[in-house]
Amino acid sequence: MTRSRIDHVILYVRDLDASICFYRDVVGLELKFRDPAYAEFVTRGTKFGLFPRSDLPGLIGRDAAEGGPGYEVLFLVDDADAEAARLRDEGVAILAGPVDRSWGHRTVHVADPDGNVVEFAQEIPPGR
Repeated sequence: MTRSRIDHVILYVRDLDASICFYRDVVGLELKFRDPAYAEFVTRGTKFGLFPRSDLPGLIGRDAAEGGPGYEVLFLVDDADAEAARLRDEGVAILAGPVDRSWGHRTVHVADPDGNVVEFAQEIPPGR
């Protein structure tokens, strides 16, 4: 599947290794850099980083860190139904979809190992 866009996102994760495996092996991102405290992926020239949550108080402050950050990561895909089937085959639980949305996308939502929501969205051609 072509992942044609991802916004620049930093996710704070409990288990860096599990999240690296998910985004590399299941989602299909290219891992560019990895060390014990950080992993960076790229897709079409954009960056996507994972940091352990143990670093979070020092990065954003203790009060903000205790609020339990959660994120939704958006990927555009060519075929939402095929992506959902592929993810099911990988053992990923589908939270919602595939379903056509009023804003012109067919979407599938899954959760990553840390509970962040990952949305795969396929643009619906006009007139469909």
